[in-house]
Amino acid sequence: METQQKWKRKTDRFLDVWRCLRRNKAAMTGLIVILIFVLLAVFAGVICDYDMVIKQDTVNRLQAPSGEHWLGTDHLGRDIFARMIYGARVSIGVGFLVVIISAALGGFIGSLSALLGGKLDNLIMRVVDIFTCIPSMLMTLAMVAALGPGLRNLVVALCINTTVGFTRVVRAAVLSIVNQDYISAAKASGFSTWKIAVRHVMPNAMGIIIVEGAMTVAGTILSIAGLSFLGLGIQPPSPEWGAMLNEGRAYMRTFPYMIVFPGIAIILSALAMNLLGDGLRDALDPRSKR
Repeated sequence: METQQKWKRKTDRFLDVWRCLRRNKAAMTGLIVILIFVLLAVFAGVICDYDMVIKQDTVNRLQAPSGEHWLGTDHLGRDIFARMIYGARVSIGVGFLVVIISAALGGFIGSLSALLGGKLDNLIMRVVDIFTCIPSMLMTLAMVAALGPGLRNLVVALCINTTVGFTRVVRAAVLSIVNQDYISAAKASGFSTWKIAVRHVMPNAMGIIIVEGAMTVAGTILSIAGLSFLGLGIQPPSPEWGAMLNEGRAYMRTFPYMIVFPGIAIILSALAMNLLGDGLRDALDPRSKR
């Protein structure tokens, strides 16, 4: 019976958030755009063959958008539409992967810092302060330059950088939660720190983590594109929106579609995640509305 009541409370909470989110037109627009990108990435192999992404066709190079090539072809004759949707797998997929890893690590470290306090908390926050005082893009750029270009090193650098933000946000959220009366009651009942964290603290901090995650995905997509544009991210011939911008910049005056479509994809995906993040913040914490 108690389990059913808990499940009902969680279901009701989810439905309340969904109703609030559904009333937010900007957030729903962002959600729809992200879902379109995700579906294109998931079903990229069904929509077009991977040979269209990497196969060079110099006879049909620099073709304008047409019925055969919806978004045209690049300087090597590769289909831009095919490279766009396969590139979504990298930009969107890596963005979500980095946020999931960072949220887990930052959530754990931030909770540990807030719950245990003392010297450990002071040490963790000084490390966070060091990372925070350096611009995030500059820090990521330095780490990727040190580790070397490539997908794995890019993910490692982005995870380290974004974990810092999650640690700070989660620590602040946990500190506000542990001062509540029900936490004091749990401590008086003899609950261990670990049990309090799992049963009471983390579920109540989850909303903040979700909102921070949505915002971080947007920033991560921009970072991936920026680093790939500089040649430090995803390496050719693998398709990636930022790398496509780099390849097309030499032709931006004569064949502008080579940079227009990847640029639109980067802007739309980042903007959509920000709109969704704002909507989730309002839905999960109505007090945050201005």
